[in-house]
Amino acid sequence: MKIPTTLKHKPVIVSENYENVDGRYAGKTDAKGLSLGLAQWNDRGKVEVSAKVWRYTGEKWSRQSEELPLHRVLDLAILVARGLGHFREAYRYEDLYDPEHPVIDRVGLQGDAMTVAVCTDNERIREDIKLFGAALEEDGELIGERLRTLSLILKEMGY
Repeated sequence: MKIPTTLKHKPVIVSENYENVDGRYAGKTDAKGLSLGLAQWNDRGKVEVSAKVWRYTGEKWSRQSEELPLHRVLDLAILVARGLGHFREAYRYEDLYDPEHPVIDRVGLQGDAMTVAVCTDNERIREDIKLFGAALEEDGELIGERLRTLSLILKEMGY
């Protein structure tokens, strides 16, 4: 299915077969494509690049399609990587985290640091973190494949 080019987000780089590789949802997803392009929120004279997940309901392009600035996509990737790193060692804690030290990491970005922490404000964190860990374990192969691919691409680019 072709991603629309007449809407406010202007695709430049696309993956129009994303529905075939959307993790556990492959073949049965409404996420039909991904694109990198010119952001829909661009102001006159100021251009931003964004990433977009294109959702299609079967009848029309969905308002639930998401568009994010590229730095936020990368920030999410950092959050995912740090979260996965935490769960590699989480078995050491009875509740899969240290309630006395819920901060996992502080990742330096732009003169400050993004705090990565277990959400202790969640009143059901003890239950939810166990469910989250089990889901990560179940999806380990899918996530690992993508991380290895990303690592190879970043190494090719000199990062």
